[in-house]
Amino acid sequence: MKRELLSFALMLLGTLGMSQTCPTITSPMNGDTNVPVETSISWDAVPGVTGYIISLGTTPGGTDIIDNRAVGSATTYAPPTGLPESEDIYVTITLFFFDREDISCPSELFSTEDVTIAPDCAVINTPADEAVDVNQGAVVSWSYVPKATGYSINIGTSEGGGELVPTQDLGNVLSFDPPGDLPLETEIFVQIIPRNENGAAPTTCPVFSFTTGELAELPGCTSLISPANGAINVPLTPLLEWTPVPGATGYRVSIGSTPTENDVGDNLPFSESSTFVIDFEPNKTFYITIIPYNDAGEAIGCTQQSFSTILGCGPFIDQDTGELVNLAPAIDFPETISICQNELPFVVQTEDVAVGFRWFRLNGSGFETLISDTSEVSLDQDGDYRYEAYNTTSQSTNTIECVSSQEFTLVSSEIATITAVDVAGGQNGTIQVTVQATGSGDYEYAIGDRNGPYQDSNMFLNVAFGSYSVYVRDKNGCGIAEDRFDQNLTVDGFPKFFTPNGDGINDFWQYIPPLATGEINVRDIFIFDRYGNFLGQINPTSRGWDGNLNGLPLPSTDYWFKAIGLQDEEIQGHFTLKR
Repeated sequence: MKRELLSFALMLLGTLGMSQTCPTITSPMNGDTNVPVETSISWDAVPGVTGYIISLGTTPGGTDIIDNRAVGSATTYAPPTGLPESEDIYVTITLFFFDREDISCPSELFSTEDVTIAPDCAVINTPADEAVDVNQGAVVSWSYVPKATGYSINIGTSEGGGELVPTQDLGNVLSFDPPGDLPLETEIFVQIIPRNENGAAPTTCPVFSFTTGELAELPGCTSLISPANGAINVPLTPLLEWTPVPGATGYRVSIGSTPTENDVGDNLPFSESSTFVIDFEPNKTFYITIIPYNDAGEAIGCTQQSFSTILGCGPFIDQDTGELVNLAPAIDFPETISICQNELPFVVQTEDVAVGFRWFRLNGSGFETLISDTSEVSLDQDGDYRYEAYNTTSQSTNTIECVSSQEFTLVSSEIATITAVDVAGGQNGTIQVTVQATGSGDYEYAIGDRNGPYQDSNMFLNVAFGSYSVYVRDKNGCGIAEDRFDQNLTVDGFPKFFTPNGDGINDFWQYIPPLATGEINVRDIFIFDRYGNFLGQINPTSRGWDGNLNGLPLPSTDYWFKAIGLQDEEIQGHFTLKR
């Protein structure tokens, strides 16, 4: 048998007793309050664990409510008589193993509600209402009534008469064995009244009845021959066989994946003492109760037995090596595949090692279409897909598939189209640049350099005046779009306008060095009005001109400048003062 060891097997084995291997209780959550008393306890499954044992108590690790109840591989447990009200309840889960000591997990705590209403009426289970030919030694049982903390019973040969058992307080139980045998061939009337501290159910609760049959001898109980009680590694399609019982005319068989739920078979009648069961689930403990019967009734007090099936695909602990084994293939496949539009159809080849592969297109609403059963697939459109790899293993007479799968999305991209470059005034003599682009890709943006750095935002703040190229790059490698803009300079480095209004934006007019070098290429700057009158001189390293002359603001109009370069060259131009 091919075995694929999970990479964390040794670590898991070395730390299996630590708290992180224990299940998380999902309902009620640790610390919950005002929890209904009829609540079921649920927890996460732990890979490799054979079964679970649950205890409930009023102290950490306590068992005064439920004492070490085995629940098989089920991850939900309903306390048969509910939970006590207004109480701190500690839940302790124990991990059960066939091949080594059990692991007791840390307790988790929740608090129950304060019950303020009386319970409803009860419903009888056995004997069934209006049943006939009931055995004289029948035990009366009923279902748990939410919020009930006790029950009383009245049994008589007339409705409500109590001739056989006058109204009797039974405590918090769900069955009653009447003292002595019931009278033969007689209609028996039973009324069950639930109660709690707030009162009893209505006196109008229904009265159930059944009729006893002729005197006959009940059959005894039986026991499993194959598989034996407690057997492990039972085939998935076993022959169930039990000891024949003298005097039995048939057998009622109930099988469940928990001690309290007959989800595989419920009270199935068989005339022989054996039967095949088809396709048990792997790696589970199953609980079986076999009750012989004849004309006198069913055998009384038959106990439940259990066995566990072969380990299936896992993960499970190998009993010979102690290693954690998973027979499903390990797969390494992404959740998203990104391509360029011109690459469709796109061929995907998996490098995973497995016996077989399948690829499905997901069509929505849970439907999927098989599109390949080899290690590669041709994808011709965007959308959602599922990849599946599997190994096969022979267990008993069955061949089963051990499957690993991954859903993924195919996304196609294209090179961007730059539709506009918006330039606006920024803070302190800078500009704000926004790049507008369209296309089906996932894009990032850069300014000034094709090699970046790139950013997810299409907006650039505090950009110095200058002429720039902007770049839009598809993240999936489908190309880079480029455009160039002028930031409205008269000549390189000299703004066309400024607004000295004290708002902190473009309040000073000054030469802006080239972005690429940052070098100041002028020595002196002279400012004139439109008539050629000299207004002032500014140093290119200063804040610049504030639009004032001798401390007085000049009007909004055009002004002229002359700059002297480092090689004594002259640069002239004009700009606008706006207020």
